[in-house]
Amino acid sequence: MIALLLALALSQTPTQDRPLEIFELGSGCEIRGHLVKENAETWFIDLGWTILSVPKREVSRVREPESAAAASAKSGALKFEGERLWSRADSAEASVRDCAERVGGAVALIKVPSALGSGFVVNPAGWIVTNAHVVEREQEISVTFFEKSEKGFEKRVYTKVELVSINPYWDLALLRIPKEQLGERKLPAVPLAEYEQVKVGEGVFAIGNPLGLERSVSEGIVGTKNRANDGMLYIQTTAAINPGNSGGPLFNLRGEVIGVNTWHFLGTEGLNFAIPTSTLKAFLDNREAFAFDKDQPNTGYRYLEPPRKAAK
Repeated sequence: MIALLLALALSQTPTQDRPLEIFELGSGCEIRGHLVKENAETWFIDLGWTILSVPKREVSRVREPESAAAASAKSGALKFEGERLWSRADSAEASVRDCAERVGGAVALIKVPSALGSGFVVNPAGWIVTNAHVVEREQEISVTFFEKSEKGFEKRVYTKVELVSINPYWDLALLRIPKEQLGERKLPAVPLAEYEQVKVGEGVFAIGNPLGLERSVSEGIVGTKNRANDGMLYIQTTAAINPGNSGGPLFNLRGEVIGVNTWHFLGTEGLNFAIPTSTLKAFLDNREAFAFDKDQPNTGYRYLEPPRKAAK
């Protein structure tokens, strides 16, 4: 009888008018409900069908649930506009570990008969970006993804991947997994950051396959965002880039791609370079201009110069 009177007294204020709160217990469990009363020792929480009394000493923290917008920002929900292949995302900044956990599934190992490199998915329908120098002399291209499973990671390999567009000068290539291989499957994709928002000194990290060491993560900062070399602008970073990282993504701490890793100075440390997203977006938006044609030698295939005649 006393418990019933207490429940009636506490329920005088409509439940929908009280804020929902999350009570984190020291055991690691959570209680979600509406706080209707408290005293020096106890929280009284309306669960909807009963009133639960919880000793305050058992509660480690009380917080409000994330709003839908905050949850979307934390998860980095992709936003595609019009016919664009690439997306944006209003992502929250996080640690390298958390970001790598979230975006690592979109990074792929690119294999050709003579080499290997890295790439990343920009569109769930099977569109993948890599460096031109990874694939430009090749016709047999395969892409490998590393998917989480109960056993750890499992490889999913797609063979005979199409080379759609290529620009050797910008060192960018666009690949597509044939629909007959992909089926109705949607690949995990990553958003592209605004180049204007890249700041010198901000934290970045790279994911790729240096020397074939799969799913390697390296961390650093932006050294400068507009390093010029051979008429091109690059993002200079201290994040380690080695052979096999070529074509892989350089991320900021919001899990957004700020550049495509492409080269580094041999014999040096901390002098690594990535193609900025401003160039990448121009390449993707104008991909028809760089469409690959296997019968046109100026659209991707580079032939070796014929040997010179020996001097007499």
